[in-house]
Amino acid sequence: MHKNVHQYYLYILSNKYNGTLYIGVTNDLERRMFEHKNKLIEGFTKKYGLNRLIYFETYQYVNDAIKREKNMKKWKRQWKINLIEEENPIWKDLSKDWTCFQQ
Repeated sequence: MHKNVHQYYLYILSNKYNGTLYIGVTNDLERRMFEHKNKLIEGFTKKYGLNRLIYFETYQYVNDAIKREKNMKKWKRQWKINLIEEENPIWKDLSKDWTCFQQ
């Protein structure tokens, strides 16, 4: 029997290199990035233009992603920057080339 495996994502957005950071969780990273890039979500990310995906992690269980998010939101800014720059030293928008954004 085939079991449907869900995926959940912890993600970090910014507006520019070394800019404002936002940490979130979603079950559809592509859809969520579309919403952020098109300013469809009211609040902090829209106000500060946070639409560059600079880091993400994948989880099988939503509770694990939420636990990581809550923990990471308590981190010092430099710890978050260190984590981002281990994987993405130039803060490249990891969603830049996704086909869902192509016209």
